[in-house]
Amino acid sequence: MRQRAEEAEGWPEVPYEEWKETLATLHMWLQIVGKVRVAYVPWVNHQWHVTLHVTSRGLTSRPVPWDGGTFQMDFDFIDHMLHIWRSDGQRGRLELRPRSVADFYHKLLEELRGMGIVVEIHGMPNEVSEPIPFEENERDGEYQSKYANRFFRVLSSSTRVMEEFRGGFLGKCSPVHLFWGAMDLAVTRFSGGTAPKHPGGIPHLPDWITREAYSHELSSAGFWPGGEAYPYPIFYSYAYPDPPGFSEAQVSPRSARWDEGLSEFILPYERVRAAASPEKDLMGFLESTYAAAADLGGWNRTQLEWGPGQRPPVGGRGRER
Repeated sequence: MRQRAEEAEGWPEVPYEEWKETLATLHMWLQIVGKVRVAYVPWVNHQWHVTLHVTSRGLTSRPVPWDGGTFQMDFDFIDHMLHIWRSDGQRGRLELRPRSVADFYHKLLEELRGMGIVVEIHGMPNEVSEPIPFEENERDGEYQSKYANRFFRVLSSSTRVMEEFRGGFLGKCSPVHLFWGAMDLAVTRFSGGTAPKHPGGIPHLPDWITREAYSHELSSAGFWPGGEAYPYPIFYSYAYPDPPGFSEAQVSPRSARWDEGLSEFILPYERVRAAASPEKDLMGFLESTYAAAADLGGWNRTQLEWGPGQRPPVGGRGRER
């Protein structure tokens, strides 16, 4: 019963040092699946076409066009399988277990070929400091299923709050989605104005991609599971470009702070997890950091947001249809 209760916990413990090897493996697996979308899905501005989306069991590639139909790949972090579905009814799967990135790469392409799907992808990882081609990476291979499941539950709980936050905006706004390059769950609001040319410089990511992603003024927030430079999970929020005074803005909750190294506000995940209401603290962080970016940046908030009492209640429209 205790294990079942732990598995149902919406904001579980995800200490970076205990699962960083699993995270490194999973990061590469997600990149491989994500690169299939890059190769075969039509371009969408800001690279929204390449992302993965959270499901009730893990992450999905969403449908990818193929041979007059579609296929999709779904990571299931409950039964620990990668499921492959074709729109003509064919099914395939690959077990998520300790295995090298190279083995995952070759076995996935083999499983796809068995379903009549022969794909070619760029075989080098993005946005990592020392990339190893997928087909040669025998170094990363640890997979602790309990931490993969915990990571999924953090994504699921965060998505619920971020979807609610997203719904309060009338302007251009991204979906809540996972960028497999940096391994972060994100939602981004736009002012409608253009932005200065981004300097680029993200490791192993072409500058033209970065500049297209940051072509317009934005406020972005999300969740990141941690890395060697910041060995703990965080929620983050930043603006591009930074409006004057942004780093000195007062934001909530009190445990949130500006980080000079990242040039963004951060809120440690553990502080959210320990809060009386994690959802309330996270929403406060999302709302207050966005408000600082929008107010200091001169956004037309009257046109971009629902006014008091204007936003339909949850389910209010659905019952009428």
